[in-house]
Amino acid sequence: METPQVAEEKETLARVTGETGGDLVLRRVGAHYEIYSNGVFLMDTRDGTSEREMVRASLAALPRGRGRARVLIGGLGVGFSAREALDDPRVSLVEVVELEPQVIAWHDGELGEAAGYVHRDPRCRVHNADIVAWTEAAAGRPQRYDAICLDTDNGPDWTVTEANGRLYRAAGLDLLKGLLAPGGVLAFWSANPVESFEALLRERFTHVEAIEVTVAHSIPDTVYLAREA
Repeated sequence: METPQVAEEKETLARVTGETGGDLVLRRVGAHYEIYSNGVFLMDTRDGTSEREMVRASLAALPRGRGRARVLIGGLGVGFSAREALDDPRVSLVEVVELEPQVIAWHDGELGEAAGYVHRDPRCRVHNADIVAWTEAAAGRPQRYDAICLDTDNGPDWTVTEANGRLYRAAGLDLLKGLLAPGGVLAFWSANPVESFEALLRERFTHVEAIEVTVAHSIPDTVYLAREA
C-alpha cells in the first residue's frame, strides 16, 4: 500500500506592492520559501543548483593564480548566488544589486536563513537599485570585477522589466564587458537556451560556453559564460 502524501502547510508571510507595480508575495511552503510576482512563481529555496553553478563556474574559469576576486551579482533573490560567492575563499568582495527593497528586508527575517544571512557578511554589499541604471553609473567608477553574474530575469527573452532587455542586447553587453577586469568572466542565468543571445555573446567574446544544468522537476536551466582569452 502506498503511503499517502501529506500536503505541505502553506503560509503567506508578506504581500507588498513591488517596484514594478505588481503584487510581490513571500510564502512559506513546508520548510521552504517561495517568492511570487503578480501570482507568477519567481524563485524558491528548494534547490538553487543552477544559481550556484553560475557563480561556481564563473570563478573556476578565472585565470590560474588570480588574486582575491571581486564579484558583482545582479539579483539577490533567495541569496544562493551570493552565498556561493562568499563561500569561495578567493572572493574578497561581493556586490549585489537588487531592485526590490522588500526582498532585501526579507533577508533580515526568515528568508535569510536559507542562505545564511549573506548581507551580514562584511565582504558583501547589497545595493537597492535598478541593475541597468546601476551598471551605467558603475561605468564611471574605477572598480572592475573579476566575475559578473546576472540572475535578474528568467532569461534574455523573459525579463522582469522591459528595461532589463538592454542587458541582453549589444549596448548592454558592451557596458558589462567594460566593467570586467582583464581576464574576467561574464555570466547569465536563463531558464532556457536562447540561440540568438549566444550568437551575440560570440560576437563580443573569444570564449563562450552554454552550460546545461539539470534541476529537479523541471527542464534544465542554462548558464552562459563569456570571457576573453
